[in-house]
Amino acid sequence: MSRFWKIALAVIVVLVIAAVVVLPRMHKGGANAQDASAQANGEGQGKDQPPVPVTVVPVVGQDVPVYLSATGTVQARNQVTVSPQVGGQLMKLNFTEGQEVKQGDVLAEIDPRTIQSQYDQALAKLKQDQALAATAKNNLERSQNLVSKGGQQYVSKQDLDNLKNTLDQASATVVADQASIRAAQVQLGFTKVIAPITGLAGIRGVDVGNIVTTSTSIVTLTEVHPIYVTFTLPEKNLDMVRTGMAVDPATPLIVDALDRIDAHVVTSGHLEVINNTIDTTTGTFRLRGLFDNQKTELWPGQFVNARLRVRTVKGGLVIPAQAVQRGPDGDYVYLVQGDNTVKMQPVETAAEVGDSHVMISKGLKLNEKVVTEGQFRLKPGSKVQPLAPGQVPAAPTAEELSKSKTKGKGGGRRGG
Repeated sequence: MSRFWKIALAVIVVLVIAAVVVLPRMHKGGANAQDASAQANGEGQGKDQPPVPVTVVPVVGQDVPVYLSATGTVQARNQVTVSPQVGGQLMKLNFTEGQEVKQGDVLAEIDPRTIQSQYDQALAKLKQDQALAATAKNNLERSQNLVSKGGQQYVSKQDLDNLKNTLDQASATVVADQASIRAAQVQLGFTKVIAPITGLAGIRGVDVGNIVTTSTSIVTLTEVHPIYVTFTLPEKNLDMVRTGMAVDPATPLIVDALDRIDAHVVTSGHLEVINNTIDTTTGTFRLRGLFDNQKTELWPGQFVNARLRVRTVKGGLVIPAQAVQRGPDGDYVYLVQGDNTVKMQPVETAAEVGDSHVMISKGLKLNEKVVTEGQFRLKPGSKVQPLAPGQVPAAPTAEELSKSKTKGKGGGRRGG
């Protein structure tokens, strides 16, 4: 064989080997490219996804009270520190600490003997001066009778004037004695310390047996029926409050006192007064509510959450608060459309309704349906299976399970 044919034979062998090795790899690569293209065009596992089960609630209309809330302080309507008005030894205390006492009750008794003796002396002096006044009157009358007999002047005019002046002096002394008796009676009455108001008695400030003076504090009485709650609001709310008061001046605005721990309504009262100035340092104004507090739900010095009802919105649009989501452009909800797909609907909230709902001022209409549970699985255009609150999705059928397995196997082959 010539050299030419040897070289030609070697070239043919190399070409045959190359065809055997390279062509299968090219075919396999083309198949992989087709699989990738199919996945990119949505022909893989993402195609024909089942609807997402979500809880759906309709938008309802109801009358919604609008509240303004602030932290308030409970204050006693009246608080009086009871001190004696005369000095002496404290003989008796007639109240129990923490007990409610009535106006006019005798709280304490002070030794009355010294003042009683002064009263007795005033009585004795009155009787003495009354006797002198009677003598002066008799003397004047006898002298006047002598002058009138037969027109003779038996008593000089000067003596008559003196007798008349003596009677006037004696009468004035009697009047002064009567005033002294009344003063002694008042002082004697002060030996019994009387409750000036109805209220709760605090801790006593002195014990029986001590010498008390007019500066001694016996006890402090605090009126709790009714009681005040004072709170402040930002000045921007002033017009809203005043407008609410002007709607029906005969019906005061309702104020609720809420417990600061679990926010339940402790008791309700009404707005009594708005302070006449705005605090320029804080930009707030003070308000005061009056509460009957018949069951003593509120205690002086207690902190509560005050909730003022300024108006009521008729037919407000209300949805559960959990339906509202917070996005970069503001609040939104997932709105269920007629074909059971969802879209992101921007909304504006106006007020809280109870503990679990909110009123929507913009973005929704009555009876539209919003998603309240399952939002994390949604995106705009997602197909959903609407469920009522508390309802669970139905179990998959045998056919659906079979399709799911078939798709799973196909996916495995494409992935291999």
